[in-house]
Amino acid sequence: MRSDDMKCGVAKAPHRSLLKASGYTDAEINKPLIGIANSFNEIVPGHIELRTIAEAAKKGVLMAGGTPMEFPTIAVCDGIAMNHEGMKYSLPSREIIADSIEIMVKAHGLDGVVLIPNCDKSVPAMMMAAARLNVPAIVISGGPMLAGRYHDQDVDLITVFEGVGAVTNGQMTDEELEELENAACPTCGSCSGMFTANSMNCISEAIGMALPGNGTIPAVYSDRKRLAKESGMKIMELVNKNIRPRDIMTLEAFENAFTVDMALGCSTNTMLHLTAIANEAGVDFNLDKINEISMKTPNLCRLSPAGPYHIEELHMAGGIMAVMNELDKKNLLHSELINVSGLTVGEQIKGKVKKGSKVIADIDAPYSQTGGIRVLRGNLAPDGAVVKQSAVAPEMMQRVMKAVVFDSEDLAVEAILAGKIQKDDCIVIRYEGPKGGPGMREMLTPTSTLAGMGLDKDVALITDGRFSGGTRGAAIGHVSPEACEGGPIALVQNGDVIEIDIINGRLELKVDEKELEERRKVLVIKKPDVQGYIKRYSEMVSSASTGAIV
Repeated sequence: MRSDDMKCGVAKAPHRSLLKASGYTDAEINKPLIGIANSFNEIVPGHIELRTIAEAAKKGVLMAGGTPMEFPTIAVCDGIAMNHEGMKYSLPSREIIADSIEIMVKAHGLDGVVLIPNCDKSVPAMMMAAARLNVPAIVISGGPMLAGRYHDQDVDLITVFEGVGAVTNGQMTDEELEELENAACPTCGSCSGMFTANSMNCISEAIGMALPGNGTIPAVYSDRKRLAKESGMKIMELVNKNIRPRDIMTLEAFENAFTVDMALGCSTNTMLHLTAIANEAGVDFNLDKINEISMKTPNLCRLSPAGPYHIEELHMAGGIMAVMNELDKKNLLHSELINVSGLTVGEQIKGKVKKGSKVIADIDAPYSQTGGIRVLRGNLAPDGAVVKQSAVAPEMMQRVMKAVVFDSEDLAVEAILAGKIQKDDCIVIRYEGPKGGPGMREMLTPTSTLAGMGLDKDVALITDGRFSGGTRGAAIGHVSPEACEGGPIALVQNGDVIEIDIINGRLELKVDEKELEERRKVLVIKKPDVQGYIKRYSEMVSSASTGAIV
């Protein structure tokens, strides 16, 4: 056991004395010491019930012969942080969460760790920490929120954001918006569509770091507590067999994860997070490889915002194991890989047949023949850009449009609300990248407001920032290099013609190269005026094309 270096022998008597000061007995100290990394707080709705999950996980560890030791991490609610200064801190929180887990596990010589995340950045952060530490680890999240009901229709947080646009456009009253606001988020949990948190929780199953059901069992179901107990027991098996994250998160496991990602139609943020986790695991995975997987993977699910279904319905239809079983019919998965369950992928998905064909389509009759996410390249994005093509209207897949340029999200939102955006406009929002934002703000407000105003089939958005997993429409993010690094997006001017070709993966600024060179000579790059942690982050963070890693 790793903890032996901290607790065994005459020289470690002071260490044992300190453990006893915390109330641990000799019998507890002599057992494997298991960290319980709990991201509970009283702000984030997906984390408000994580004390219950932690208690269940600790019971599992105790039942299997280990000593659980709980410690906290932070978490940010992207919905609450949206559209103000707070969103600059969401993506940077990923690094702090990963670093804090590394510190706690390394400093105290823990033998294994149960990771308890739920919302957007906590899930990838904890998997990054697992890959970095490479001590036995398992993920058990808090689970998704149930969808709400409003006027006999399922609704979610995105419906509320779009309601803001509907009020602005005179299609909804303030009173109706308040009624919607009170109905859309009826339980605790991560917001109920295939947004970033649920995307990453589903992927935790696909990559092999969580037990089946982790991505889809609703937060309020008792099954979630039982899964937490099973995860606590399973970590002891992983410790005893010395099965570590890098044994599980291999190159082939990342290929499985991206394949499931494309089948589900996950958030574009998974491109940032999976590449960052791969980096920690020592696995080389670039955007071109992701495009290859997208081109051969059928899109089997159209979950909110791409369609009418929510995570609870995916769970009832068979969950991630049923999606993987469907993919395996076309030999799209590496079925021989091991995972935290102790089974191979093939053994785990055997017999997991989907229920019906609406929530999870048949592999021979998919929603589309290619995956839910597309990587675009061209002179506007030499290092790549990303779009959730499964949530783009057919008429927006190939368009030639005129640019309307803004140097921040705030200015763009102000123009949208003031009615200054017209059909066939292509909104360009720059200086919102990892360095330039800094923090690569998620832009749900402009996209949802446009959708609420009925413009999502007529207006495109292009940014070096990123979009929420709840975004629908021709929202193209992660444009790299970003404006703050002198990328071509910094050269775009109002009225420039931009060609968007999502089908063929192209993003082109139709401006003569000589003209662009003249613009570059007089370009003054805007640097963020920030202090504290966010300033340090801005100075250290890499491009979105490499996962915005520090």
